[in-house]
Amino acid sequence: MVHRLRGWWCVGIACFGLTAVASADEALWKLYLDQSQVYRRKGAVQDAERAGLAALAEAEKSGSQNDVVLSCNSLGALYYEAGRYADAEKQFQRAAAAEGGPATGYDAEKARAMNNLGLVYLKTGRLQDSERLLVQVLEAREKSLPSDHLEIAESLNSLAEVYSTQGKNAESESAQRRALAIWEKTLGEDDPKTAIGLNNLGTLLTTEGRYAEAEPLFRRALRIDEKRLGAEHPRTAATLCNLAEWNLRQGLYEQAEALGRRALAIQEETLPPNHPDIATSLNNVAMALRARHDYTDEEPLLTRALKIRETVLGPNHGDTALSLNNLADVYRLEGRYAEAEPLYRRALTIWEAQLGPEHSTVAAVCNNFADLLRRVGRHQEAIEMLQKAAVVWQKTEGSESRVVGTALTNLSQEYATEHQLAAAEPVAERAVAIMEKSPGKNDSDLVAALLSLATIYHAEQRYAAAEPVYRRALSILTKGPEPEGRTVIVTMVNLAELYRVQGRNTDAEALYETVIPIEEKSFSPQDATVSQTICTLAELYRQEDRFDRAEPLYRRAVAIMQAQQPPESPALVRTLKTFAAMLRRMKRKAEAVTLEAQAKAISQGHALTASGNH
Repeated sequence: MVHRLRGWWCVGIACFGLTAVASADEALWKLYLDQSQVYRRKGAVQDAERAGLAALAEAEKSGSQNDVVLSCNSLGALYYEAGRYADAEKQFQRAAAAEGGPATGYDAEKARAMNNLGLVYLKTGRLQDSERLLVQVLEAREKSLPSDHLEIAESLNSLAEVYSTQGKNAESESAQRRALAIWEKTLGEDDPKTAIGLNNLGTLLTTEGRYAEAEPLFRRALRIDEKRLGAEHPRTAATLCNLAEWNLRQGLYEQAEALGRRALAIQEETLPPNHPDIATSLNNVAMALRARHDYTDEEPLLTRALKIRETVLGPNHGDTALSLNNLADVYRLEGRYAEAEPLYRRALTIWEAQLGPEHSTVAAVCNNFADLLRRVGRHQEAIEMLQKAAVVWQKTEGSESRVVGTALTNLSQEYATEHQLAAAEPVAERAVAIMEKSPGKNDSDLVAALLSLATIYHAEQRYAAAEPVYRRALSILTKGPEPEGRTVIVTMVNLAELYRVQGRNTDAEALYETVIPIEEKSFSPQDATVSQTICTLAELYRQEDRFDRAEPLYRRAVAIMQAQQPPESPALVRTLKTFAAMLRRMKRKAEAVTLEAQAKAISQGHALTASGNH
C-alpha cells in the first residue's frame, strides 16, 4: 500500500486586476489596453498580446509611468495565464520598479505588480521569495486600506496559496477564509472572484480529508462559474478539475475521470497546448485511470504532462517533480524498476531543495520509493526510506495521522522480511492503533495494518494472537468491494496454514476447500497458485489416511502442473513422489513405480509421459 501524490490542482487562479483611468489624450493607449482585456477574457492569447504590446508602446511614447505600469501589469497577467512565467516575471518586475506614482503613501498599481510577481515566484518554485514579497504587499495594503478592501483580499488569497504549498494549512485556511469573506461582502455571493475563494478553500479542505465541508464549496463555485463565465471557460475547467480530485479521493473513479476529461477538453480548446493547467488535468485523469489499474492508458498522459511542465516550468519545478513521481509510480507498478528509480531520485532532489527535507511531500516520495526498493530486494534501503517518511509525517501531519499509519505498516512489513521481528511487532501494533482511531475504520489501510500484524505474530509462532487478527481482517475484506479478491485469498490461505501448523486439520481443510474455488475464479483453474493449494489440502487428507479424498486432489494438481509450460519441475517432482508414497500405502505399487520414474526423469531433465493419471 502506497501513499499517492495526487496533484497540485487547478487552483489559486490569479486575481490580477486592472485599474485604468485614461485622459482624453490617452485614447489610443486605452483603446489598445481595452482590446487586450477583451481578447484575454475570450482566451484569444495572440490577439490579446498584440494589443497589449501596442498599449505598452503607446504608454512609452507618452512618457506616462502610470500607463507603463498598467500596461506591464496587463501583459504580465496575460503571460501568467498562458503559462509563460518568464515573460510574466519581466513585465511585473518592470511595473514594480517603475519610477513615478504617488509622491507619498501607497501605490496601488505597484503593489499589484509586486503581488503578481509573488505569484510568479510561487509558480516557479521560489517559495521563500514568494512568501516574503506577498507578506510585504499585504502589510502595505493593511496599513493604507480599509480592512475589507478588495486588494487586501487579493493579497490574502495569494498568501493562502503559498501557505498551502508549504504545508502550512492552518495559516492558509485563515487567510483564505478572510479573502472569501471580503469578496462575498464587497462583490456579492455570485461573483467570479467569490468562486475563486470557494474553490481554493474547498481545495485546502480536500487535502485535509474534510470532504463533507469541501463539496458544497466546489458545487457553489461551479454554479457561479457556469453562470457568470460560461460552461466552456478555463475557470470553469479549473473548478471541474478540483471536483474530479474530490471524487478521486473518495474512490468515485468513474465520476473523477469524467470530470477530469471534461476539464481537459475545455482547456485544450481555450488554452495554449503547453499550458500548465493542461498538464494538471492530464495528471488528474491519469490518477483516475491508475485507480482502476489502467497503466497502459495512464502512461502517455503522464509523459505528456511531464513534457509540458519541463518545457514551461523548468526541470526543477515542484510540478515537474510531481510528474516525475507519478510517472515513476507507473513504472514501479508495471515492474519497470530501472526506469522508475532515477525519476524518484529526481523528484526527491527537487522537493527537498524547494520544500525542505521535512515536508510531507518529501515523506510521500520516500514512501513510494521504498516500495520500489522492496520490490527489487533492497530491503535495508527500503527500511531507511520508510523510517524517514514516518519521522517526517509525524512532524508534519501529527503522530496519529493515517499517513503515519501507512508508513508504519510498510515499515513493519520490511522489518519482518528482514527477520527483525522484535522491531516489527511494536511498529505494526502502533499502525493498527492509528488506523483504528482515524476516520474510515473499515477500510483497506486498516486491513493492511491488521494483516501485517497477523503475519508477524504468525512468524513468531504466537498463533493465539495471530488468529483473531486474521479473522478481523478477513471479516472486513469479505464485506468490502472485492469479497473474493486476491487479498482475501492470501488471508484465507495464511489462516488455513495457521490452523495446519497447530494440528487443527479440520479447520484448515474447511478453509482450503472454500478458497480453492475462489482461486480458480480469481486466477484460473490451471494456475500454479491453485495447484499449490490443492496439493496442501491433499497432503492434509493423506496425513489423516483419508486417501479417497486425497487421490483426486493429487491427480488434479499433477494435471495442472504438467499443463504448465514450462512445467514447474521442483513442485511437480515433490507432488509425484508424495502421491507415489500414498499409492504404495494403498498397495498400488505399479502406479507408484510409474510416478516415481516420472519424478526421476523430470529431475534429470527428461520428462516422461504420465501414465499414472488415469
